Amino acid sequence: MYLKDEFKAAVLSLKPNDSNFEPLALEIFRYQAEQNPIYKAFLENLGVKPSKVSHLEKIPCLPISFFKSHDIVSGSIEIQHTFESSGTTGSLNSRHHIADLPFYEFLSLKSFENIYGPVTDYHILALLPNYLERDNSSLVYMVKGFIYNSFSTDSGFYLDDLQQLVLKLKHLLKNTSRKVLLMGVTFALLDLAEGDFDLTFLKDYSERLVVMETGGMKGRRKEMLREEVHESLQKSFYLNQIHSEYGMTELLSQAYSTGNGAFTASPSMKILLREVNDPYTYLPSFKLGKGTSSRSGKTGGINVIDLANLDSCCFLETQDLGSFTEDYSQFKVLGRFDNSDVRGCNLMVM
Repeated sequence: MYLKDEFKAAVLSLKPNDSNFEPLALEIFRYQAEQNPIYKAFLENLGVKPSKVSHLEKIPCLPISFFKSHDIVSGSIEIQHTFESSGTTGSLNSRHHIADLPFYEFLSLKSFENIYGPVTDYHILALLPNYLERDNSSLVYMVKGFIYNSFSTDSGFYLDDLQQLVLKLKHLLKNTSRKVLLMGVTFALLDLAEGDFDLTFLKDYSERLVVMETGGMKGRRKEMLREEVHESLQKSFYLNQIHSEYGMTELLSQAYSTGNGAFTASPSMKILLREVNDPYTYLPSFKLGKGTSSRSGKTGGINVIDLANLDSCCFLETQDLGSFTEDYSQFKVLGRFDNSDVRGCNLMVM
């Protein structure tokens, strides 16, 4: 698959706000429109002729629910691994077949370091209990890669021993010079924050501690607004900002927020917002000219173009709701459409 290898090299070379994103996306679209049987049938049912599509916003996005009911594969691939969503008891989970794990590992590390700098600057403490109980979580696989590449023997996963985690956190902040990234599913971070632990030592290390939530209550707690979660965590960990990761089983790229719930997408990823009542009409994705009214902040359905999904489908319609920040450089995740499946990765509601 020489053509696909060329695509992968092009995706890995993308930089933030790269002008090559749109032409590359259109090339990949035409490839997947021919080589992905499910996406090809989807386009035919819409009456879309790939050769006539000349703009990014005209590329139809496949509903993400297709990952639950079909094998979404582009070309002839040899499956190395299958990521599966956590879902809830009795639910039908999404399955994402992966044909090139090293590509995913390299890309996810590159995406993280694009925002946070070298992973070797961090000790990584991962509090992902419900994900660790499965062997097919894309999030756990990604964080394992971060831990391995951090070259820190103190990095690692924590399941239920929160006291041991606090002791490790205290030791690392007091006795090493690296920053510490505490990355956890939301309900577990709240359990830690509200537990009977003395966290006052954190007051002296706010510059070296990054707490990142990945979303997810998993039925363990009542749903909360992201702002409420962050306010609680900020108080408990003595921090001015709580960071967030936006990703899902069906995506190989991630977006990160360094505070205020405003996410920056990876260079291989672009966010579009569709009108809530019209999936084929997009909200503006750039600041409007002088004399026109800006619509930043308006809620829309999140469509993701993830050019890393070369072996599956790069053009996806999610069930998440979002908005753009005022300068359109970032986006916020506001909740989910009514009656959509509950996700493990993001259970925040409006």
